[in-house]
Amino acid sequence: MRVLLTNDDGIQATGLNELRRALLEVPGIDLAVIAPNSNRSATARSITTRRPLEVEEIQFDDGTTGFATDGTPVDCVRLAALGLVGEAPELIVSGINHGSNLGDDITYSGTVAAALEGVILGVPGIAVSQQSMKREMDFRLGEEFDFGEAAVFAARLVEEIESLPLPQGTLLNVNCPAGDARSARVCRAGRRIYRDRLELQSEGNGRRHYRIYGDDPSYHHDPGTDFAAIADGLIAVTPLHFDLTSTAGIEQLGTYDLDGLIRPAAQEIE
Repeated sequence: MRVLLTNDDGIQATGLNELRRALLEVPGIDLAVIAPNSNRSATARSITTRRPLEVEEIQFDDGTTGFATDGTPVDCVRLAALGLVGEAPELIVSGINHGSNLGDDITYSGTVAAALEGVILGVPGIAVSQQSMKREMDFRLGEEFDFGEAAVFAARLVEEIESLPLPQGTLLNVNCPAGDARSARVCRAGRRIYRDRLELQSEGNGRRHYRIYGDDPSYHHDPGTDFAAIADGLIAVTPLHFDLTSTAGIEQLGTYDLDGLIRPAAQEIE
């Protein structure tokens, strides 16, 4: 199976390299690595369209090679899909992210976005993130991480991916707690409580510098969520998909006379 490994923390990130070494031990894996050349955290699904992408082949300390690019995590997936490493990948693995990607935070995450791009291309994706040893429950970057258990768990997921009962178009968002996990739990994405505020940091020469993102977000303490699993010391496995359409919205809006919004303008033209 052809597997692409990428991330948003950069190709030299410890998390990516721990997972890279674990994946190299999985039988039958043809592993390619394409990752940003520096940190691209919180870039979500951004892509590079207004300039060419710079790509450099690099060598890891074990003699294997990968590609570093000045693009985004989604760019990395597209580079692979379009032939940079030969045939298109059959699985996208993104991570291990330095810090959790829980609840609403996943919409900002470059780690999750790379796995999601796999789903869009018609192949499964796995995003893997690791809580720091400080056991924070938000996206702040801790200083100390232990990626060992997350790397082993993710490699086992890859090994078993073809036997997992996953619906078409589904990715797995995996978050691992600090320390030894008691078990793994399938759960839904929780809801974040952000404490952002507009805070003027400095001003001068007609310019102002504002800080708008708070340092201490919280979350809704609902059972069955990824937040609850991590708080309980469990590996959180959340199936995600890309279908953003509101079925209820279609049903309700379908009863409204949208044509009536066009008719007055059409009558004026006549």
